[in-house]
Amino acid sequence: MQIVSTAIPDVKEIRPIRHRDPRGFFSEIFRENVLREHGIDVPFVQENHSLSADRGVVRGLHFQTPPAAQAKLVRAAAGSLLDVVVDIRRGSPSYGRHIAVVLSAGEGNQLFVPEGFAHGFCTLEPDTELVYKVSRYYSAEHDRGLAWNDAALGIDWPVAEADAILSDKDRRQPSLAELPAYFSLA
Repeated sequence: MQIVSTAIPDVKEIRPIRHRDPRGFFSEIFRENVLREHGIDVPFVQENHSLSADRGVVRGLHFQTPPAAQAKLVRAAAGSLLDVVVDIRRGSPSYGRHIAVVLSAGEGNQLFVPEGFAHGFCTLEPDTELVYKVSRYYSAEHDRGLAWNDAALGIDWPVAEADAILSDKDRRQPSLAELPAYFSLA
């Protein structure tokens, strides 16, 4: 597998190598020692799977606060999506900046999202499935979000705001300017 740095060094794209033959392909999608060699030394404890039935479904931007903050390893199991992470670590040189990567089942690529980043995605086709590992168990008490359409973030979403399919929870998230300093770099 190849580990590719992004414009925010803590966020990494993982590109598994697919070994193809007439039957299909084989690919390692998780290998702890390779990830560790590239600075991803995270014990994953839970794996989640979501299905978004329509194109234009937006989920996020989500995160958990300390002491239940989560790192994530995200991939599309079916379909494709624009995966977005926003640095919400106050004092970080990349605070408020984002990374956007198309993840697709066809490519098999993944994104590593460290603690201190809000995460969300928009589906690019119907019946898109997202599978992701997390480093801490889900905690409703620590579950938070950031407004997906905050103009200050400058995210170029592949759906018009009026056409985005959102949960009520995601419609009510605060902007970055309103977000408390849940994560800080000293």
